Amino acid sequence: MKGAFSSGWKKSTQTRKQRKYQYNAPLHIKQKFVHVHLSEELRKKYSRRAVQVRKDDKVKIQRGAFKGRTGKVESVDLKKSKVFIAGIEIIKKEGSKVPYGVVPSNLVITELYLEDNKRKLKVKNDKTTSKEN
Repeated sequence: MKGAFSSGWKKSTQTRKQRKYQYNAPLHIKQKFVHVHLSEELRKKYSRRAVQVRKDDKVKIQRGAFKGRTGKVESVDLKKSKVFIAGIEIIKKEGSKVPYGVVPSNLVITELYLEDNKRKLKVKNDKTTSKEN
């Protein structure tokens, strides 16, 4: 398999090429893969559907073994496209606990972390530009 990244793979309907696109994508494109839907209240407030998930956001898990649980985001792994949430961990046979990476598409953001000025500006700017259009 050729390892060089090509944006042409994005348009393919073949599953293997879509997987290859995601696996070989550079980090600036993988950032877009960790966007998470906003809750109904946040969607109305900010006039947008999804935002890139960030450390210290509060999220709710919608699918999987941990469905319905909420927690604070501890870290985001761009290379693996996984989100690690406080309190969401798997217990191994030996008894040790390991953090469980959740796929971003299975999450909903319930509370945004807006202490970061850059992010606060981005959310507010997107709100104003979407109303102008």
